[in-house]
Amino acid sequence: MDDTDVTRLAKLAGRGDRAALDLFLRETQQHVWRFVASLSDTQTADDLTQETYIRALRSLPRFKGDSSAKTWLLSIARRAVVDHIRAAQSRPRRSGIADWETAIDHAEPPARSRFEERVVLDQLIGALAPERKEAFVLTQTLGLSYADAAEICDCPIGTIRSRVARARDDLVAAMNADIVVERPAVG
Repeated sequence: MDDTDVTRLAKLAGRGDRAALDLFLRETQQHVWRFVASLSDTQTADDLTQETYIRALRSLPRFKGDSSAKTWLLSIARRAVVDHIRAAQSRPRRSGIADWETAIDHAEPPARSRFEERVVLDQLIGALAPERKEAFVLTQTLGLSYADAAEICDCPIGTIRSRVARARDDLVAAMNADIVVERPAVG
């Protein structure tokens, strides 16, 4: 189903059409979950996806369709993740986590299978600076246009292009060096 169809479903759902709502949810859930998981982690992705839909369903009757429904929904998902990260940062960390992370960082990597390579790539993407990761996932993983990604991230399209290019450079450098990319201070 293309963006026009999903947007049409969102408008119908906003007017109370339950069948359209069901299709809208089924058509968008995987995209929202993947986006949320890429910005946070897979352990909280289910909860953040649910939070995204709670927020979206409250706003659905006011959705005008000025942008595609996917763009609108992923903007809501982005805000849900940002709110979650802010809340998590305000809570104290549990003791012992840093020691566990240090042990993992110093472990010798085993020989990699194809599955393990995908896990490593996911880790490399996860280690990108948040702005670069967000732009990269939106355009390269979810297949959104640069314009849609710019709208979701609330920045100019040139900024998205730059962030994706820098993310690619970071990933290539990390894969060549066989190390995890460190988070730069500026996206």
